[in-house]
Amino acid sequence: MTHTINVTVNGTAYQRTVEARLLLSDFLRHDLGLTGTHVGCEQGSCGACTILLDGEAVRSCLLFAVQVDGHELTTVEGLTPDWDMASTHEDLHPIQIAFREKHGLQCGFCTPGFLMTLVPFLAENPDPTEHEIRQAISGNLCRCTGYVGIVEAVKLAAELLREDDKVTG
Repeated sequence: MTHTINVTVNGTAYQRTVEARLLLSDFLRHDLGLTGTHVGCEQGSCGACTILLDGEAVRSCLLFAVQVDGHELTTVEGLTPDWDMASTHEDLHPIQIAFREKHGLQCGFCTPGFLMTLVPFLAENPDPTEHEIRQAISGNLCRCTGYVGIVEAVKLAAELLREDDKVTG
């Protein structure tokens, strides 16, 4: 059985006919070509497939594409919409800058999930403690870094975002 869905992804409206059983993660990767959304466990426990659904972090491997009909999604590609034009370090999203500067990634497989988890977390908690950071990222698994660089990156990201708020606020 197929359904026609209308969804906005990273600011672009799409209308697609999809199978009722198509996972959102597969829709994003295969139908829309947004391969930054990684698929790890396919059970929602690793966090690699995390995206934003109407601004809230969700696991795209646990949702069907038909469930997002009429909603707005943001994938990791949406953090820096002009990625192809991002010629300098400063063109990146502050969270991306922080992960780069504090070595919050190694192989990079888990990184998109961490980044997307942190967008709403840092919006709600602009000056988190280390304990709060560790709680926020506890649903995302990384096999490479040991989390020290990730925690330091989140601290720096929070600082960069606060500075951005001062400039734009």
